[in-house]
Amino acid sequence: MSLQILCTSLLLSLMFYIFFPHISQQQLQYGYYDATCPDAEEIARQALRLYFTIDPTSSAAILRVSFHDCQVQGCDASILLDSDSAKGITSETASSANFGIRRLDIIDGVKLVLEEACPNTVSCADIIAIAGREAVAFAGGPRIIIPFGRRDSTFASTAEADARLPGVSIGVDQFISLFAAYGMTIAESVAIMGAHTLGVGHCQSFENRLKAAASDPTLGLLFGGQLRATCLADEEGISGTDLQAFFPNDLTNTLFDNMYFQGTVNGRGLFTIDAELPLDSRTADIEQTFAIDQQAFFDSLTSAYLKMTSANVLTGDKGQIRTNCHFVNS
Repeated sequence: MSLQILCTSLLLSLMFYIFFPHISQQQLQYGYYDATCPDAEEIARQALRLYFTIDPTSSAAILRVSFHDCQVQGCDASILLDSDSAKGITSETASSANFGIRRLDIIDGVKLVLEEACPNTVSCADIIAIAGREAVAFAGGPRIIIPFGRRDSTFASTAEADARLPGVSIGVDQFISLFAAYGMTIAESVAIMGAHTLGVGHCQSFENRLKAAASDPTLGLLFGGQLRATCLADEEGISGTDLQAFFPNDLTNTLFDNMYFQGTVNGRGLFTIDAELPLDSRTADIEQTFAIDQQAFFDSLTSAYLKMTSANVLTGDKGQIRTNCHFVNS
């Protein structure tokens, strides 16, 4: 390791412990793989870039995987575990809150190349954290530097995912409380929502707004009409054949930019929380700032992602390094 890289790593570690003292005891480290798999991040980055290039929609899918993994039991790759009745494991992906979760095969592909390079070394949890930050960077967002050393859970629960993942009608109060648990400021919490700048929303995830459109003051006539034309099969709602119907989160939904905020402040919030954030006194000014200052959004998103991916993780002798991300080691 060069002196410059070593100094940078030490400085980042010092800053991490100063600004996130509640996480410092969990032993995440910058340069964690320097001795055991020094090319781990670059190997993962190259593999991920290939996937993201072939499928430009996959960056949004992978970022969602990273968020949903971290919100249930911490960032421990529990979202990847398949159901196993003998071990009492029920898949988190079976939760209705994980509807639309996809491209888990990308994590499997990165794990495969890392196992070839450095067997039994890089956890599935760290791969998910790397993949999420690379999804942001590949799509044009900030490159986020994070520490490593997460280990993989040996348990997963559909019920836990049901309880921990926010519902489609979450309001601002619940939203603020949810992300405050990660030590996030309100600005960082709003920035996390800005990740909706990538990808699409499935119609069934905001159908509640369409059915209540007559009494929903946040859903404008024009935007509401566009959503209903795309999503509603009839007056009764979404038909079985339309469950895969979707609407883009913003006008540049394969680019990581501040277009999400430009849309929400102009009444084009897709989900309930998207529509309410520009109207609440605690978050309205932040939304306006992010809508005109992309770098301010990127800065808050960077610190928010660091906090989210570092909270409540397994380290040291807790958990394990799974050989196959979908199964607990025998």
